[in-house]
Amino acid sequence: MAVSGVLRTNAGRRGVRAESDPGRGEAAQVDARAGAGAGGADGVSGRDEAAATAPTVAAGRAARDLGLRRAEFEIAVHLGLIEVVTARDGGRPRVPEEEIARLRKVPGFPGGMAERVRTVGTAEGAALLGIAPARFTRLARAGCFCPVTFYLNRYRAVVWLYLADELSAFAAREPELLGGRAPVEMRALLESGVDRRPRNWRSQRIDRLVSRSRDPWARAAVQASALDPVQLAEVVDDPYERAYLARVRPEPVFGRPASPAAREAMAELLPADDPDEILWRRVGLTLELDRAREDRPAPAPGGDVAAHATSVRGTAGTARSVGGGAGVASGAGGAAAGAAAGAGRADSASPVVPVPHSATACVEASRVAAAGPPAGAPGPAGCAPGLPRGRGLLARLGWRGRGGCAG
Repeated sequence: MAVSGVLRTNAGRRGVRAESDPGRGEAAQVDARAGAGAGGADGVSGRDEAAATAPTVAAGRAARDLGLRRAEFEIAVHLGLIEVVTARDGGRPRVPEEEIARLRKVPGFPGGMAERVRTVGTAEGAALLGIAPARFTRLARAGCFCPVTFYLNRYRAVVWLYLADELSAFAAREPELLGGRAPVEMRALLESGVDRRPRNWRSQRIDRLVSRSRDPWARAAVQASALDPVQLAEVVDDPYERAYLARVRPEPVFGRPASPAAREAMAELLPADDPDEILWRRVGLTLELDRAREDRPAPAPGGDVAAHATSVRGTAGTARSVGGGAGVASGAGGAAAGAAAGAGRADSASPVVPVPHSATACVEASRVAAAGPPAGAPGPAGCAPGLPRGRGLLARLGWRGRGGCAG
């Protein structure tokens, strides 16, 4: 599938993932064992920068006013249930006072919000679905439902937590998977050792952060968070831009995890590890970076923004010209321009390039396993069949000379 096709397809998908909800019982353990930010419930501005001029309060004060624990508050922000504002150059999100007043007037306050963000672990989730814990774990590994956060137990092992509401929805949607033999494709997937929980958590986290962030550089920073330093340097060769991406990367509402073990776990879980997932994140970062550069250049030391912007434009122009008039350059440029025009760049968040994964249905997970690599995954020769053929976009993705995918 071409990049432009992916962007059009994703317009329908983005609304599907704004469903989940977690919270109370085991979510409180996130605070005690890994820090409230360990599960990646990052806060991103849900309003444009003009809203930052309104009176705001810190996340801790807002959580107390709303009767939520820290973990519950973080998940509510992550799910978009509580709007926050963030300065353009980064920093911890803050909550507008009018947002707190609005939520306190919602029927069912304060218990309603806590119930919507209730999370469960394996044992409680299995009891909720009426199945054995071992079967629950197999369904989670196959990608039937997506974890929303995690914590580290006393053995420093990752313990995934799931939204209770999402599990109930899965039981109503796929009752045949709660009993009897699993489909053949799913059994083959699990026997091969596949565990889709980290990838699905990563994809859901990135999609939600990107969809709620209005600053193009912050959106690019979210995409960049899924690439390791080597991969990132191949896509973003300007060190000033890499430094700026690190600076504007959205912060969790209560800051980074204080525990060294929690920070280490996040560092291991955040980077994409499958070849097709890495490629899709490269594509997403490349497109978001184009929009960010059009909005404003990354600041350079000494304040010489104009010279730096000219340098970046020249580099990007050279990369686009590599593929020639009939190559990828025109296709990639057309995709970015078409997406910007169709989505209304001035008023709405830009499209998210989704990682093909089965976060909500086992049937999709099984189909992916049976059909082989998802669309867009590198083939045996290293080519990306889902992308336009040519050297322009691949060069900008850092895919130079890997497998001879020249136009």
